[in-house]
Amino acid sequence: MTSSVAWIFDLDNTLHNATPHIFPHINRSMTAYLQQHLQLDAAAAGELRRHYWQRYGATLLGLMRHHGTDPGHFLWHTHQFPDLRRMVVGEPLLRHALRRLPGRKFVFSNAPVHYARAVLEMLGIDGMFDAVFSIERVHFRPKPDVYGFLRLCRTHHLRPRRCIMVEDSLENLRTAKRLGMKTVWVSAAKRVPGYVDTRISGITQLPDRAATLY
Repeated sequence: MTSSVAWIFDLDNTLHNATPHIFPHINRSMTAYLQQHLQLDAAAAGELRRHYWQRYGATLLGLMRHHGTDPGHFLWHTHQFPDLRRMVVGEPLLRHALRRLPGRKFVFSNAPVHYARAVLEMLGIDGMFDAVFSIERVHFRPKPDVYGFLRLCRTHHLRPRRCIMVEDSLENLRTAKRLGMKTVWVSAAKRVPGYVDTRISGITQLPDRAATLY
């Protein structure tokens, strides 16, 4: 039955387009944070961020492991936006598309909860999800770490084989597939890896593909 299906959505570049405004702002904020708190110049801060990203998959993990950075402090100060309404780029039919999907719906994001909820509100879809599972909920162990996926499923009594993961990140979809979830890749790419069940170029295409995923 489709009513037992659980849709798990990434946030950035899945439910909205973060590339034009949001991601550049976060990148600048993270570099500035390293400059201020580690007394680095811009070039050194950028290089350290790249190093931690390559080694750990996230700037935050490197900062926590090597500098004792408070993750809450880091995420709060790097996810402040002077004009979020102007920066969020959403699809006009997003709310309508989500309404057409049967079953429970969750947001599962590596972003902090204050930012995730603010973006959902700007998109006009903040009341459409059973829960927002942010980086705080997974003890700052971001996707693609399997820990967060398992914690989400345990907390909300979800069976992975009845879950559909909707993401722009292939690494995150790979983890979801290993757990038995169906996978939807939000991308304009032509080549689709075997662990992706279907590809869509935009989230509003999802209802028309949904029947093939149950």
